Amino acid sequence: MKIDFQVMEALELLERERGVPVEMILDALANALVSAYKRSPGAAEEARVTIDPDEGDILVYAQELDEDGNVIREWEDTPDDFGRIAAQTAKQVIAQRLNEAKRGQVYDIYQGREGDLVTGIIQQVDHRYVILDLGDAEALMPGSERIPYERLERGNRVKALILEVRNEAKGPQIVVSRSHPDLVRELLKLEVPEIVDGTVEITAIAREPGHRTKIAVLSHDSNVDPKGACVGARGSRVRQVVNELRGEKVDVVQHRDDIRQFIAEALGPARVQEVVIDEEDRTAVVIVSDNQLSLAIGKEGQNARLAARLSGYRIDIRSDQPETPEVEAPEEEAPRVEAPVAEPAAEAVAPGDDATSADADLAKPVAAGDEPESADAEITTANDEEE
Repeated sequence: MKIDFQVMEALELLERERGVPVEMILDALANALVSAYKRSPGAAEEARVTIDPDEGDILVYAQELDEDGNVIREWEDTPDDFGRIAAQTAKQVIAQRLNEAKRGQVYDIYQGREGDLVTGIIQQVDHRYVILDLGDAEALMPGSERIPYERLERGNRVKALILEVRNEAKGPQIVVSRSHPDLVRELLKLEVPEIVDGTVEITAIAREPGHRTKIAVLSHDSNVDPKGACVGARGSRVRQVVNELRGEKVDVVQHRDDIRQFIAEALGPARVQEVVIDEEDRTAVVIVSDNQLSLAIGKEGQNARLAARLSGYRIDIRSDQPETPEVEAPEEEAPRVEAPVAEPAAEAVAPGDDATSADADLAKPVAAGDEPESADAEITTANDEEE
């Protein structure tokens, strides 16, 4: 009895395309055929199956064992209709090995890619998770890794950050996120070549997904303005990031070695008069004019919280009017610097949300409580402010 010619062709194709050796598949097929033989009427209790890889001949040998499990007698006992059984079993074994090979390849492709950006098409959405089709694999986005209130619809194409790649029994599982701060870093890399080549470095990121992100950037070339490079002409670069995040505001803040200047930058677009630092307690008292107090604090304290995370200091914001009570950034949100997944993290500024520097005294005053209205608002760079 021989293996069907088409089956042998399928085995050779599997070896060429998937890298699964024919010998390995034939060995798995022989074991499966032993089980199939034992289920046939009048079969011996023990048997072995041999498969000739060149000719495709299949033979079943029944065995008689002694009390110690040694073979004392063996004879050929290939059933007459074993060809049909062998063909069916071979197809099942090939399909199983094909799936195993595919799972192994997917794991090899994505192993070690934590922190990378991937693009997928939404396949399924519910309150527990979202499934993305990455083309050669599927990715799982838990509900906790979604952007709050973001509307994801089946068939839409979205970008996500790989958090974890697990090799499980049922196949590799790729876990992705759209709420992680490093998603903004990776999105900005797509738009800013200066970040990719190392001219501009993202030093810190603070994010409240779906609402606002602040990114601190530093230039290693005196001829390159880090904020201008990230924002782009008329905000073209950062606008692409904002669009991918469905309108989340992104503030690009210039990193300063002087922590006082850095905190003043981080509290932009509010104008800061003075910053008093307590290095021991890592706290900062920030003085602003009365009409800038609401802008410095931000809606529900958001601007102050993000500035505290970005700088790593607890920030108390006070008006220059003595009768105005001081406002402190919520304690639970105090100094927390987001750790990067793969490489050093970064942050971004949304169109119209350009942060002001500590010494930008010539900048136009902003009315209390005013914040940029949309991602498409006019974007100014540090050089514009000086003018």
